[in-house]
Amino acid sequence: MSYQHMLLEVSDGVALVIFNRPDALNALSPALMEEFADILDKIAADETIAAVVLTGAGKAFVSGADIEAMSRFQPLEIREYVARGHEIMFKLESLPQPVIAAVNGFCLGGGNEIAMACDFIYASARARFGQPEIKLGLIPGFGGTQRLTRLVGKSLAKELCLTGDFIHAEAAREIGLVNRVFPPDELLGKTMETARAIAAKGRLSVRAVKHLVDRGAGIDLRAACALEVEAFTNVFSSGDAAEGLNAFLEKREPNFKGTYKS
Repeated sequence: MSYQHMLLEVSDGVALVIFNRPDALNALSPALMEEFADILDKIAADETIAAVVLTGAGKAFVSGADIEAMSRFQPLEIREYVARGHEIMFKLESLPQPVIAAVNGFCLGGGNEIAMACDFIYASARARFGQPEIKLGLIPGFGGTQRLTRLVGKSLAKELCLTGDFIHAEAAREIGLVNRVFPPDELLGKTMETARAIAAKGRLSVRAVKHLVDRGAGIDLRAACALEVEAFTNVFSSGDAAEGLNAFLEKREPNFKGTYKS
């Protein structure tokens, strides 16, 4: 697939994915969503990609749904659009590689829902977050009521979804929606720095951590810890673990291969 509304750049094991409809503040048209889904499939299948960064061109990360396109939908069409949006959010969330959202500007509605489906969020000090659908007589449609609740708790999720208010990056950090806030001209560089640091680690251990945190968060603690025992055993038997331990003992940097073989 050729892309009109998305950009994909891969270097040093990091995929940089850019929402590229700056004139429309990167609004989520059906065409953009399908391009995004195709990129996610490519990333999932590419073993050379160890980490992913999402960001937006221009003044927005993603400003939300394409309201003009959505206003033309009939009820069954809107159901298909929303269901497809959920499929794509789960596709993003289930990527084996860690994904960092670099939120450079407006991150509203569907944009906030995309950011929340990433593993964590770094933000520009100019970023603004919100679920403003209530102001249109609507509700969040791509998982906003659910992922926001899991990230910030019921009361704050209800407040944000019921008022439709925007919050600044620092406020988003204070409530646990955002991990770190940077000056605008440092955001992408700092995010790529973290992504490259993750990409330099052993791929098996990175993917195990992501899987364990995601899977364990929704189950009983004892069962989750049992998953960690099994995962630790598997990772310990890998060539990467042997290399990491030997490198430590030999006081050198490890050369991870991302394989279970020695």
